[in-house]
Amino acid sequence: MVKTMRILVINGPNLNMLGIREPEIYGKGTYDDLVEHVRCGARALGVGVDFYQSNHEGDLVDRIQQAYGVYDGIVINPAAYTHTSVALLDAVKTVEIPTVEVHISDVSQREDFRQVSYIRLGCVGTVMGKGFDGYVEAMEMLVAGQEDAK
Repeated sequence: MVKTMRILVINGPNLNMLGIREPEIYGKGTYDDLVEHVRCGARALGVGVDFYQSNHEGDLVDRIQQAYGVYDGIVINPAAYTHTSVALLDAVKTVEIPTVEVHISDVSQREDFRQVSYIRLGCVGTVMGKGFDGYVEAMEMLVAGQEDAK
């Protein structure tokens, strides 16, 4: 029996406000639209997917730790914590679950303070500037990595 790959999608602060927050940067799609888009992508890839969103750094750390032994990959958009949180980096490094950092906007083309990504040091890849499709691309990277490991 073949085990279905399980991926956890984690979203950080203010992503629950998609569709309201700066639509010129993040688009008009809502958080529910994002979840549905990623669910469709996961079905096409034949992987299981679960979602978690929090505006609180410690909650995100807790969820990463809870993923240990449960998930085969993590897709994470840490949002503003990308640029400030060593705790998220340490959590990802601790659980050793292949993780892909994703951003809806192209943070490399934005403010100077957004040029630093702590979590990137613990990730197998980064996808940015591709909107909701970036999450699906991140899952594709995780699936390809699992296939390469076989």
